[in-house]
Amino acid sequence: MIRIKARAPTGRATVLPTVWGAAAVGYKFGCPLAQQNGLGARIVTSAVFFAVGTGLILHVRRTLLRELRLARRVARAAQNVVLRPLPPRLGGIDVAAAQLSADRGASVGGDLYEAVATEHGVRVVMGDVRGHGLAALGTVAALLGSFREAAHDEARLDRVLRRLDRALARHLRDRARTGHPAHAGAEPDPVSEEFVTVLLLEIGHDGEVRALNCGHPWPYLLSGTTVGPLSRLDPLPPLGPFPLPAEPAVRSCGRLLPGELLVLFTDGAEEARDARGRFFPLPEVLADAVRRQPVTPQTVLRTVFGALLDHTGGAPDDDAALLVLSSARGPGPEAAADPGARFTPRVKAEPLR
Repeated sequence: MIRIKARAPTGRATVLPTVWGAAAVGYKFGCPLAQQNGLGARIVTSAVFFAVGTGLILHVRRTLLRELRLARRVARAAQNVVLRPLPPRLGGIDVAAAQLSADRGASVGGDLYEAVATEHGVRVVMGDVRGHGLAALGTVAALLGSFREAAHDEARLDRVLRRLDRALARHLRDRARTGHPAHAGAEPDPVSEEFVTVLLLEIGHDGEVRALNCGHPWPYLLSGTTVGPLSRLDPLPPLGPFPLPAEPAVRSCGRLLPGELLVLFTDGAEEARDARGRFFPLPEVLADAVRRQPVTPQTVLRTVFGALLDHTGGAPDDDAALLVLSSARGPGPEAAADPGARFTPRVKAEPLR
């Protein structure tokens, strides 16, 4: 657990208030001018006490700003540990990711993402915890810790999902016991209102994309100037309220070809509203991004977040996270010999009108 420990005032921190207070008391009881009732004496007395009050207020303000900077440094450190920065390339896949927090001044939120290179290919998770800010950080940490182990240990993607489901259930049970000590020994029901949307992707060494989706928005596929969802199939329910199927069906979504990009996002990016209540036009912004050259995960990320901040006036109502993936692999020898072998059936991306 990450805590910010309140520190007792040190000797140096109490010197200035003591000096100002002693000056005010000394003037009031030791200066003859303070005993007079004339207008000039009252003006001087008021000026003295105004200066003392101003000094104390400035000192308190400076102390609070110092504590705020410390809290923000701790929050950034927590983000770097829990939601660690991703390398620019993993297993032949170029990667770019970033997050915006809805909590003003916070650098952590309820969105989670991770990508790891394994012997099974590059495995990616994108999720959204109910709520945002520091309250959701514990759930994010529990899920990401489970994913980072399961992605390497489990050969099947559905087994990775089941590990995430069990990790979430354990975390919610432990949190419920901690939050309700009067019910120690009783089995609480922590999942009545808690849920997490999760999208799992596996990009094989041949570029094949396989997915498991539990209530999360499907990624957008950027192919040339075409933008469309990776799949239109109905996802499974979010993790938490409902049990997983006995054998969750892993969906094959074709291959990620060189030059194509996958844009994973949380609903805070797609459902952000402007001052007039209009939703953020994510597909249109992505279509604009692919018209710019060069098209890389970093340029797409900058374009989307710049447009999102403009759309919301710099104050989004919900956490928003984006993870952009692009194949950096060249065509294999089989694809070079047979161009038709590079293409497998996939959901057709529809051009924007």
